[in-house]
Amino acid sequence: MMKTMRNPFITSGYVSAEYFCDREEESRQLVREVTNGNNLALISTRRMGKSGLIKHCFQLPAIKERYYTFFVDIYDTRSLRDFTFALSKEIVEVLKPRGRRALESFVNSVRSLQAAFALDINGLPTPSLGLGDIQVPASTLDEIFRYLEHADKPCLVAIDEFQQIAEYGIENIEATLRTYVQRNNNTRFIFAGSQRHVMSGMFLSPARPFYQSVSMMHLDRIDLEAYIPFARRHFTAAGKSIEVEAVTAIYQRFEGITWYVQKVLNTLYDRTPWGGVCKEEEIDEAIRLIVGSYDYAYSETIFRLPERQKELLIAIAKEGRAQAVTSATFTKKHHLVSASSVQAALRGLLEKDFVTQEKGIYQTYDRFLAIWLTERYG
Repeated sequence: MMKTMRNPFITSGYVSAEYFCDREEESRQLVREVTNGNNLALISTRRMGKSGLIKHCFQLPAIKERYYTFFVDIYDTRSLRDFTFALSKEIVEVLKPRGRRALESFVNSVRSLQAAFALDINGLPTPSLGLGDIQVPASTLDEIFRYLEHADKPCLVAIDEFQQIAEYGIENIEATLRTYVQRNNNTRFIFAGSQRHVMSGMFLSPARPFYQSVSMMHLDRIDLEAYIPFARRHFTAAGKSIEVEAVTAIYQRFEGITWYVQKVLNTLYDRTPWGGVCKEEEIDEAIRLIVGSYDYAYSETIFRLPERQKELLIAIAKEGRAQAVTSATFTKKHHLVSASSVQAALRGLLEKDFVTQEKGIYQTYDRFLAIWLTERYG
C-alpha cells in the first residue's frame, strides 16, 4: 500500500528540519548566544515563526546533545500560579522519557509537588500534576529554579510570550524573575515575545530589572528568495509543481508572515493533484476556503465585541494599513462617531490583540479575519 505523504507546509508546531524553511543565520545566532552563556530576548510579531525557530534550534546537535531543553508558552497564563504550573508541567513532560533518575531529581527538588507524584509498580514516580497542586506558587517556583541550578545537565528554558508576566498584577514580578535568572549558572533563558513595545520596555528601559541582562534578537520575515525554492521543492517531491509567480503572490499578499504563507501553501498543496501545476489564479479560491472555515468562529467573535470596537475593527480591516485613526478624515470616511470614541475603542482592540500598531500604522492582527470583515461588511 502506498504511504500517504505528510503535507510539508506545517501550520502548527515543529516537525523536523526537513519542513523548516531557511532561518539559517537566525539559527546560528540563537545557538551561538545561548551556548556562549548568554540569555536572549527574541522579539517578533506573532505568527512570524519564533516558536518554530526555538524548537528547531533545540533539535540541533550543539544543543540537543548537551542540554535539557524546556519550551513554555505562557500566552494563556493569567497569574504566577498559572506560570508556575506551565513551567512545572513542561519540565515533567521533558524528563519523563529520560528515565527514573532524571525525573526523581526533579521530584526530590520540588518538594511542594511531591503529593502529585504517585509510584508505579516499578517504583517510578508517575506524575498526575494539576493546577490545584500549585498551592504556594512562589515557593514552588523557588524550588523549580533550585532544580534548574542543580540539574545533572545544563538547561535551556524558552519562555514564549514572555510579556504576559506584565499582566499578572504582581508588584516586582520582573525583579523576582531577574534575580532567579541572575543567580542560576546552570541554565540559560530565551525570553520570546510578540508585543514589541512591551518587550522592548522590559529589556531596553534603564528603569526595568531586565535592563542590559540579555542579548537582543529581532526575528523578521523569511526572504522570498528562500521561500520560492522551499515551496517548489516540496511540491516537486510529491509529483506536483507550483509556479514561481504563485509563491511570490502569496508572500506579497501576506507580507511574508510565515504562518499565513504556510497556511495558503498547505491548502494549495492539498488541492493540487499529482502531476498538476499550481497557478497564481488558484490562490483566491484557496483563501476563500480558508476564510470560510473560520466563518462561525469569526461571527461569534464579532458578535461579542462592543459596537464601537466592531465598527473601528471593520474600518481598520478595510484600510489594510490604517493611519491617523482618530483624525476627522478617518472618522468621517468610515462613519465613526467621534475621535474620543475611536480612542476608547482602539485601546480595547489593542488590549485584546485584535489590532497591532507599529510606527503609527494599525492593522488587523488576524489577516484572514481582515479578509472576512472586508467581504462581510465591505
